Amino acid sequence: MSYYHIWTIGCQMNKAESERLGSFLEQLDYQPTAVAEEANLVVLNSCVVRQSAENRVIGKLHTLKSLKRLRPDVTLAVTGCLVNSNLQKLRERFPHVDHFFKPGGYPQWLTGQDQPPKVLPDEPSPSTFVPIAQGCNNFCSYCIVPYRRGREKSRPVEEILSEVEELARRGVKEATLLGQNVDSYGHDLPASPDLADLLGELNAIGGIARIRFLTNHPKDMSLKLVEAVARLDKVCEQLSLPVQSGDNDILRAMRRGYTVEHYRRLVLEIRSRMPEVALSTDVIVGFPSESEPQFQQTVNLLRELRFDTVHVAVYSPRVGTLAAMEYEDNVPADEKKRRLSIVEQLQEKIATEINNELLGKVVPVLVEGRKKGKWHGRTRSGKLVFFGGNGDLLGQLVEVRIEKTSPWSLQGKLESGIID
Repeated sequence: MSYYHIWTIGCQMNKAESERLGSFLEQLDYQPTAVAEEANLVVLNSCVVRQSAENRVIGKLHTLKSLKRLRPDVTLAVTGCLVNSNLQKLRERFPHVDHFFKPGGYPQWLTGQDQPPKVLPDEPSPSTFVPIAQGCNNFCSYCIVPYRRGREKSRPVEEILSEVEELARRGVKEATLLGQNVDSYGHDLPASPDLADLLGELNAIGGIARIRFLTNHPKDMSLKLVEAVARLDKVCEQLSLPVQSGDNDILRAMRRGYTVEHYRRLVLEIRSRMPEVALSTDVIVGFPSESEPQFQQTVNLLRELRFDTVHVAVYSPRVGTLAAMEYEDNVPADEKKRRLSIVEQLQEKIATEINNELLGKVVPVLVEGRKKGKWHGRTRSGKLVFFGGNGDLLGQLVEVRIEKTSPWSLQGKLESGIID
């Protein structure tokens, strides 16, 4: 019997692709193993969006050298965003790797074909990722993704609908649509359907209780999409809307394509249509030449708009991007760390206050799993909830009364049985 091991790092798209790759390998009679040393095939699904992620990938590749020496018969393969167009350079740098294949692809030495097979997880999680588009046309100055994932390419509406219908038959209750920029979905398809049109079609699928999507780009999010989220009953009131900086000069250097004023108007428009919406954002601190006043503009914007979640990272230059070529990485590392800490502390305070408002309330939760004797799942607004309960609740919608809150999760008590 042959075994496979997939090591995954990075975004939700990588996780979705690893899940489908695993299902594909199982169709070829491979069995999964959590231990790389036991596998006949080891696949690294890589991420290089930040230096820290790339360092982990490189470290893992070096670790696998010893495995390859001990077991020359084991097949090592790498996919994900480490894989660029210069495969020869990758082969020279990592000669112990047998195969490289592009992000979202499948191992051609096993498929025998150029077109990837249509593969879905056999036993999907109640909440499952559904890629709807690959690539990005925006070319933000700090981002390597367009150079690794390529230009935007949308999947046909009919193909996505058929896939979600099948996932629903396999027990999926929540579909999260994925794209590097979901707001650009459909512009390259015949008749140019957009994300709002797709959401309307998916909303009618029986068995699916919730729909989410990410990641959005403030430049490309339309009022039609905002209105669709507000109107469609299965689409959750949760939006990821990365701002990256609160200063217009920094946004211009980042090539984000919008201003702080545009972003603020968009947030106000969203909240006017969905007062209970949960908003998350991304922020980069220490971008080249970011001054203290410019950083304070970001802090002021976060304090003003009060996001449910803020994903903050320090800037690190990515070789091959415009920022790495054109700007000096001149904000000291200790200053970046200080700014990171300021944002994290501010957001912890804001998230504490927002989540405290749920204390004592009864919220519907989709149960996604069990950990350390407690069930866990998420509210429509994406809040993580832990609670006790007997019986098999996996994949069920239940009501939970919130008894304890924190900035990162909620604790509760099962209030009633399964929601129809």
